[in-house]
Amino acid sequence: MRTVYVNGDYLPETEAKVSIFDRGFLMADGVYEVTSVLDGKLIDFDGHAVRLQRSLDELDMASPITKDDLLEVHRKLVRLNGIEEGMIYLQITRGAPDDRDFAFPDPETTPQTIVLFTQNKPGLADNPAAKKGMKVISIDDIRWGRRDIKTVQLLYPSMGKMMAKKAGADDAWMVQDGFVTEGTSNNAYIVKGNKIITREKSNDILHGITRAAVLRFAREAQMEVEERNFTIEEARAADEAFITSASTFVMPVVEIDGVPLGDGTPGRVAPRLREIYLDESRKAAV
Repeated sequence: MRTVYVNGDYLPETEAKVSIFDRGFLMADGVYEVTSVLDGKLIDFDGHAVRLQRSLDELDMASPITKDDLLEVHRKLVRLNGIEEGMIYLQITRGAPDDRDFAFPDPETTPQTIVLFTQNKPGLADNPAAKKGMKVISIDDIRWGRRDIKTVQLLYPSMGKMMAKKAGADDAWMVQDGFVTEGTSNNAYIVKGNKIITREKSNDILHGITRAAVLRFAREAQMEVEERNFTIEEARAADEAFITSASTFVMPVVEIDGVPLGDGTPGRVAPRLREIYLDESRKAAV
């Protein structure tokens, strides 16, 4: 049985409770982060903490915990649950007022809700899917206009995952105004020649922590990076493609809308970036 964290307390998961009036439950009025654990250490914790604060600021929501205390909670949950490889999920909501209302509750009288729990994922770094690659389909992007805020309103991405599953694929890339925005829970990339192409940061995509690290490592390895929009047609004609996220690291994409990329197997760029990312991230883990 997992030990989880709820509003300052470490509890067995069966004893953890959140009010039915919590605005995360009623309004999706909350933000979240997912931090990977490798070798019992946290990957990119600083980046996730900075993005968490940015999301809170964008929603005019105060932080209920300091960065140092948050780090200690993460580390304690890793220890208590014996996590060697896995993830820690964090969610902060605007709290649970006395009743449901569209207006924000008074933060002086309604404390925020903070929840963390672990997910044990043995073999996370050696995921066999990285060796064969994944298949994606394209779907219309009909989400709200502030995807750069990591909110808990994940209904459409969940629907996109199910559309992909129904089509015999692994994930979906979302398309707006003819251009790929991102995957349902990841950033999207294509490779043409020696150039890595990915959409530039804006309100249209999540500013991925893994994305930032991978692009930095790519440039340090003398790989060419171009941040611009690209179409599904351009992606299907690419030499290779891949995604990045905190849970998949770097994952090759070998098929888009039924069209194989190259010979239908992972190319050379994505596996090399995955290797570099895992090596460097392990060195910097806390």
